[in-house]
Amino acid sequence: QVQLVESGGGLVQPGGSLRLSCAASGFTLDSYHIGWFRQAPGKEREGFSCTSSSDGRTYYALSVKGRFTISRDNAKNTVYLQMNSLKPEDTAVYYCATATARVGVKCVGNDYWGQGTQVIVSS
Repeated sequence: QVQLVESGGGLVQPGGSLRLSCAASGFTLDSYHIGWFRQAPGKEREGFSCTSSSDGRTYYALSVKGRFTISRDNAKNTVYLQMNSLKPEDTAVYYCATATARVGVKCVGNDYWGQGTQVIVSS
């Protein structure tokens, strides 16, 4: 059974950091592109990064580039999203998902999603 489970969300002050985890089971992470998405209150879900299974590179949207970093622990079959210099506008529910393709910085063709984890950036 394919499953993705996110964790690590919470409340953080502006300028702070959080690390989210996306643990996979039922498949190996490097067999799919892995995308990160977020949905802010009242807004559509947006994809902001995609790690390609083809070249291993991660692509970031300008809104997070330089602040967010994706890493992977193959032994744990887990992908991490390190978020630094957080801003109030980063407040959202964050999701990871598998993908069949990458278009620009976004992973598309998302088959499997995690349940999401809430991130609130507020003083």
